[in-house]
Amino acid sequence: MRTALIGVSDKTGIAEFARTLAALGFRLLSTGGTAKLLRDDGIAVTEVAEVTGFPEILDGRVKTLHPRIHAGLLARRDLPPHMATLKEHGIDPIDLLVVNLYPFEQTVAKPDCTFDDAIENIDIGGPAMLRAAAKNHGSVAVVVDPADYARVAEELKANGEVGAALRFELAQKVFAHTARYDGAISNYLSSLDADRRRSQFPQTLTRQWVKVQQMRYGENPHQSAAFYRERDVGAGLLAGYAQLQGKELSYNNIADADAAWECVRSFSETACVIVKHANPCGVAIASDVATAYAKAFKTDSTSAFGGIIAFNRALDGECARAVAKQFVEVVIAPAFDDKARAIFAAKQNVRLLTVEPGGAGNDFDFKRVGGGLLVQSPDAKQVQRAELRVVTKLAPTEAQLDDLMFAWRVAKFVKSNTIVFARDGMTLGVGAGQMSRIDSARIASIKAKEAGLTLAGCAAASDAFFPFRDGLDVVIDAGATCVIQPGGSVRDDEVIAAANERGVAMVFTGTRHFRH
Repeated sequence: MRTALIGVSDKTGIAEFARTLAALGFRLLSTGGTAKLLRDDGIAVTEVAEVTGFPEILDGRVKTLHPRIHAGLLARRDLPPHMATLKEHGIDPIDLLVVNLYPFEQTVAKPDCTFDDAIENIDIGGPAMLRAAAKNHGSVAVVVDPADYARVAEELKANGEVGAALRFELAQKVFAHTARYDGAISNYLSSLDADRRRSQFPQTLTRQWVKVQQMRYGENPHQSAAFYRERDVGAGLLAGYAQLQGKELSYNNIADADAAWECVRSFSETACVIVKHANPCGVAIASDVATAYAKAFKTDSTSAFGGIIAFNRALDGECARAVAKQFVEVVIAPAFDDKARAIFAAKQNVRLLTVEPGGAGNDFDFKRVGGGLLVQSPDAKQVQRAELRVVTKLAPTEAQLDDLMFAWRVAKFVKSNTIVFARDGMTLGVGAGQMSRIDSARIASIKAKEAGLTLAGCAAASDAFFPFRDGLDVVIDAGATCVIQPGGSVRDDEVIAAANERGVAMVFTGTRHFRH
């Protein structure tokens, strides 16, 4: 008779799976709460203590750490000496292990988690059994994820055994799972000081990503690349996308799509963001998606060619018809209605992505450097209107404040140095990534002129302070009548005096948004 050992923290689907195993002729071994659940469900089960001849002790800390369990898991069926040893000691081989671990990550994520709670949720016997069975996957099938119960049951019903290919896949999953589990424990413990105070940044940082796809090439054709997502993708994050149609996403598609989605999801109003080479080249808000797109496209139709377009509302047929007239690489929205799907179906190369709206952002931002890693909290700061400080004699009007707040929100997502001109809920010119803030201002002005847009009476946003008055003079000369910037320069007084001299309103946010 084949033997299955079952001991799970996550009880999802376990009774049904165990009943299937029993019907297929497996003897079921179990422990503690799992054994009770199975018995209460009318499933015959043998306690591990009956096999080991030793009771569970130390409040359940010791129950499966025994030669009769680990020998049954580790014995190779293809080695006669191994099987002879089992027979000599009266040990039955264990053919299937079904184990998942104490919920350590969920426990330490709770705001009121105590140190003692965390320690008690460090599983010892579970990882030991999982690793033993996974090491011996040539002879033993091991299941750590309830999502795999159905696959294992299907193979057992069809073939009488779990095939070698699936056993190997399940073993791979186990080692990834236990590595993550140990990493979570390390992250938690190394984030504590001697007084058990928890830091945001552990002494040793361990993360785990899962490959989504191998890519044809990276940022350039001579570079290889792959796309990974964090194992548990939070709601609203790009890595949780679903692709409805279109060619396979490239490295640059994903990088640009993330920039577009992160910007558009920051707006509560209906918004459209067009991105080219990781920079927004057109952003607008409106009462509907079609109008938002038309306004955003008007900012810089040249750069929008072959760009990424993101919406924070479902895309309808009217907007889809307008977008489909242009060459676009990727369109992102929470949903596409039937008319929009039908319109884009005629352009099969266009990649349509749906991303669930809402949700929190990443917990960390990473930047790889030679031999190291820069880690920071994400730039999640959203400056509120009440936080603005008017520093000039002339205060902005309510309409100007709307323009300033819009321009500021866009500037946060543009590469530094950044200057953004905006009016009436749309960008008029964007200057990005220049070594000089003056050059960014000039480029933004040129972009507006090329698009046939006037900057007269517009708002201007600068992601960081003006170190001298010259940059301010450039944006005023271009037509800006109100300016938003962080402040904080040693020459703030000089810049404020210049704004007063030129008769413009200026507000300080007290927050900088460098983006490198």
